[in-house]
Amino acid sequence: MVNAAIVGGGPAGLSAALFLQKNGVDATVFDTDGTWMHKAHLFNYPGVGSQDGSAYMETLRTQVDSFGVERHQGTEVTGVAADGDGFTVTTDDGDHDADYLVLATGANRDLAEELGCEFTDEDVVDVDVDMEMSVDDAYATGAMVRAEEWQAVISAGDGAAAALNILSKEKGENFHDFDTPADADATFGEMGEE
Repeated sequence: MVNAAIVGGGPAGLSAALFLQKNGVDATVFDTDGTWMHKAHLFNYPGVGSQDGSAYMETLRTQVDSFGVERHQGTEVTGVAADGDGFTVTTDDGDHDADYLVLATGANRDLAEELGCEFTDEDVVDVDVDMEMSVDDAYATGAMVRAEEWQAVISAGDGAAAALNILSKEKGENFHDFDTPADADATFGEMGEE
């Protein structure tokens, strides 16, 4: 089965993981829990109202876990490489292979630089509208691609855009993840039966 390695477990990384896993692409998240969300309180995230950033992160983790995302919590990625057939993600625990790579490391652009991705004049990772970098099948999200627009909701949207592009490539047509109440009843009904 096709898989994606996601480096970073904040709103962008977990959003990408959720969309991918939910729609048939195995997602693995490597997360050191260094997200800025632990310093945040959300008043401006649609649908949230008012919530502590750390509590929000726990909600996101519970949601991706419910879909079966493989999370390596507390695992730092020390290197990434494109090998022609995909990517190798290196951690202290060893190497992990993936067909797709999503970098969601906040403003830390070191892994994108190591991968050989292009940067803009503003010294941010150069991506297209689908968040794909100059290296095919590699994506950058959130503060990596924006000089100053660092908002959780923007980062989550970037993660979703990357995931939808991966899913469109895999399905051979534009893919949209649009659920209906019946979908939710079926999904959550099945989860409750486990």
